Amino acid sequence: MKKLTLNADPEVIEQAKRLAEESGTSVSALFERYIRTLARRRHGRQELGPITRQLSGVIALPRGKSDREIIADALAEKYGMKS
Repeated sequence: MKKLTLNADPEVIEQAKRLAEESGTSVSALFERYIRTLARRRHGRQELGPITRQLSGVIALPRGKSDREIIADALAEKYGMKS
C-alpha cells in the first residue's frame, strides 16, 4: 500500500480522528471508503448490498413516480394524511 500525506485544517483532522474512532477504524480506512464511494457514484454504479440484491425485483413500482413520491405517498397513507 502506498503512503499519502494530506494537509487539512486542524479542526477537520480532529473530526476525522473522532469519526474514525467512533466507527472503529482508522482515518486512512475512512478516507479510502469515502473516495471509493465518491468514485462509484461518479461512475453511476453503486454496489448493492446482499439484502438489496436478494430483494431486487420482488415488487413492481408504479411508473411515472419518483422514489421520493412513492415514499411520501406511503408515509401519508400510513399516518392517515391522505385525503
